[in-house]
Amino acid sequence: MLVDSLAEIEVSLSGRDYLIQVKSGLLELLGEKVKAVASPYSRKVVIISNKKVFSLYGAKVIGSLNNYFEKTYSFLINDGEKYKTLSTAEKIYGFLIENKIERHDIIIALGGGVIGDLAGFAAATYLRGISYVQVPTSLLAQIDAAIGGKTAVNHPKGKNLIGAFHQPKLVAIDPIVLETLPKRELKSAMYEVIKYGVIADKDLFYLLKKERTKILSRDKDLLSEIIFRCCNIKAGVVSRDEHEKGERRILNFGHTIGHALETVTNYRRFKHGEAVGYGMIAASNIARELGFLTEAERLEIENLIISYGLLPQIKNVNLELVLQAMQQDKKSLAGQLIFVLPEQIGRVIIGETVPVALIYQVLEKLLIN
Repeated sequence: MLVDSLAEIEVSLSGRDYLIQVKSGLLELLGEKVKAVASPYSRKVVIISNKKVFSLYGAKVIGSLNNYFEKTYSFLINDGEKYKTLSTAEKIYGFLIENKIERHDIIIALGGGVIGDLAGFAAATYLRGISYVQVPTSLLAQIDAAIGGKTAVNHPKGKNLIGAFHQPKLVAIDPIVLETLPKRELKSAMYEVIKYGVIADKDLFYLLKKERTKILSRDKDLLSEIIFRCCNIKAGVVSRDEHEKGERRILNFGHTIGHALETVTNYRRFKHGEAVGYGMIAASNIARELGFLTEAERLEIENLIISYGLLPQIKNVNLELVLQAMQQDKKSLAGQLIFVLPEQIGRVIIGETVPVALIYQVLEKLLIN
């Protein structure tokens, strides 16, 4: 796709269809875009963001929204996964009530995955559900978290255990915001992009391998293409399986172990994509041990992940706690640990039960290396 052209991808959900729009400079057009999907009775808009993102883009977004709505409010939270809690959601509810936000009004999630999940959860539960728009400002949110209607907060015993499916009215993606994205955040997101290559797009996988240097240098055309391809994959999957009963589970590749690593380290050591990077390496090793994946392709997956940057230290993570967190995860079934495992680059097996002993063996090897 061209950087400056408007690309649209439809998420089709039986009367609740919405668009993913990708265009450089889209933030300046946000008021017009939000007005087009809002209720005709919508008078107020509430931006939920964090201080850093809002300092960069808040004025631009408010300026655009004020052209189309009577009143724009902003509610800022602290940055980080550890703030994605019921306690923070309760503060949002208080703000919405104090400012008399009505069912026809609309919430804007301006930020990364934490903001999107939290704002979406507040929208899903306030007044039994009000509309919201995703405006993702991190690459990870643009390619994954902002799409599909999964909203949630964390619990001390596990990530995203409290949540709801609540689809946005629009996902507005402006690739220009990636110019201010910290280097670690960019690398972290690329592990999730690799996920898309492994589960559904072999050509994307090898594009990431070939163009690694340009991608990490933030080549605009390549990043726009990556965003479009990942969004297109996820939109198709969500349209066919909104509530994760079947095909949508392919998106959990690397997440069974990844979420557990985040939980046992209190969301402080790993960026989400980094934890997923370890999860994909572990799942690929499990697939190899079970005979689903060749050693050559296992190595290709692991080497591509590592090529995008060293992952944080994992050696002193408590293995027993990781296994406990996995068993409490929402992806477990009847007490069994369920994995998405690669058969080859571009194709995965969904819902494979893996013996605990094998998981332990693979994780122990990761801890040693």
